[in-house]
Formats: sequence, structure tokens, C-alpha cells
Amino acid sequence: MTWAAKTGNLTLRPDSVVHSIIYDDEKGKVTGVRVIDRVTKEATEYFAKVIFLNASTLNSNLILLNSISKRYPNGLGNDSGLLGKYIAFHNYRGSMSADFEGFEDGYYFGRRPTTMMMPNFRNVKKQDMDFQGGYMPFFSASRTRGVGVAEASLGEELKQANTEVGPWHVWMMMQAETVPKETNRVSLSEDQTDDWGMPLLKIDVSYDDNDEKVLADFYAQGKEMLEKSGCENISTADSGQNPGLDIHEMGGVRMGRDPKTSLLNRHNQFHDLPNVFVTDGASMTSTGVQNPSLTYMALTARAVDYAVKELKKGTLS
Repeated sequence: MTWAAKTGNLTLRPDSVVHSIIYDDEKGKVTGVRVIDRVTKEATEYFAKVIFLNASTLNSNLILLNSISKRYPNGLGNDSGLLGKYIAFHNYRGSMSADFEGFEDGYYFGRRPTTMMMPNFRNVKKQDMDFQGGYMPFFSASRTRGVGVAEASLGEELKQANTEVGPWHVWMMMQAETVPKETNRVSLSEDQTDDWGMPLLKIDVSYDDNDEKVLADFYAQGKEMLEKSGCENISTADSGQNPGLDIHEMGGVRMGRDPKTSLLNRHNQFHDLPNVFVTDGASMTSTGVQNPSLTYMALTARAVDYAVKELKKGTLS
């Protein structure tokens, strides 16, 4: 944004709830964006040659599904009927904890020790497991401070109790890939709207047998790692939490070569709407196991570079 501000052409429009992207049926092209003022709830339309949509995965899907016209009655660019489908996410249900003896003369301060991430080691170069995808284990360790605070009173006794520390504890969790499925989808509510008159987003996403197999493998491998590291009292936990209670949702506006099986081309550009780009997580066709934000940034930078070149050529207008 700093570089955009230096051009003198950047205008920030706060309190704007994006309602939809405007498709002009007479011109046969996208011409702008409609927004609702968060406070006054008045609608305003802005017009541009090129539109970049980066509202985060679920909201990008919502905006596109809400962008209807005579040409696109089921959502912008949705001739294939795939808009809102193949939603995927990262599975964080599994975690483990254990005790570790020793190093009682050491402690940590501030943000130390930091969390360690282990690269995925399943189905890397070939399909070698009975499940698809993989997972990235996270590790960390800590000591409990103030182990005697509950029994302490005030003054010197409380101060002393706050300096007492317990043994080292090791913690693990998984960030697992989920397989995109057509049945994992989002759609617009037919009878419920938000405070700005927009349909609420209905989310129909669930785990499957593949996710259970990944979880079981994480427990087995994690236990072996902890045991060989000298840990004791190893326990596992399954939060059982619903998809969406964490982060990294992806899909719904997937990239691909074939307009019959995707909505965006390799430049994150709609197949049949060349002046509209989607470069956030909605464009992803799979999740991988890594944190995805840098990938979105790279996709956006690449798409912007392409769009600028095409504008200069006069192919986008």
C-alpha cells in the first residue's frame, strides 16, 4: 500500500462493505464494484478497467455468488456451476502433549522457545500411504511458572511462588491437508440477510474418512517421535472442532486450464471475464500443508504484473 500511495492515485474508502461486482449486460463486461457504507448503509458504485478481488476465501465466494446479472444469474463467471464448490481447509484437530525430564536449571523469556515446524513426510514424491495429502507437525516446549501461586498468600510468599517453575512439557499439533471435494461448498441463504442486506453465506463443509486416517497417522508418528526423544506421559487429544474454527480456508474459485473444471486461468483471471482477477485463497485448488499467505502474495504480485502489461498492450479495457 505504501508504494501505491506514492503514485498519488490511491484512495482509501473505509467503512465499505463490498456488495457485488457489477456486470454490464449491454457492454458484456465487468465495469465496477458496488459497496454499502457500513454506517449509513447507502450504496455507492465505483468503476474501473480492472477488478482484483481479495476479500479472503469465503467472502470472495460470497461476493461473486452475490454478483448476479442476466448473463450470470448464478454468480459472476459461474457458467460451469463450480463457484463456491471444492472448499478446502487445514485440519488442526490433533494435538499431543508429554513430559520431559531434565534441563531444570534453564528457563525461557519473551517468545522463547519458538514453535518448530517439521516439513511433511507423507506422500511427498509418490502416493505411499492409504490416505491422500499429508500434514506438518508443530512442536514447542515450556515450563509452568507460579506452580505454588494457588496456595500462596500475599507479599514475599506470593513473590516466591511466582518464581517457582514446574518441569518441562512438550507439545505437538498437526496442520493437515484436506482433500478438496465438490460436496464441500458454500452458497447463499435464500431467506437470511445481514445488516447490509446481503445474503448470509451457508457453509456445508465436513471431514471424511481421509481426514480420520491422517489424524490416526499423526498420533502414531507423533508418539514415536516423542518416545524416541525421551518424553514420558504422552497423551493425545482430538478437539473435534468443526471446520472453519481455525484458519486457511481455500477454494471455491479454483484455477485451472479448462473452463469446464475451473473458473480462473493460470493468471488468476476469469476464463471469460479478462478484467477480473481473484488472487486470495479462493483461487487455490489444493491446500498443501504449509501456511499459505506468502503464496497468495506471490500469486497477487504475478497477476498484477500480468495485468499491467496487458493494460499497456491495450488488451484489457
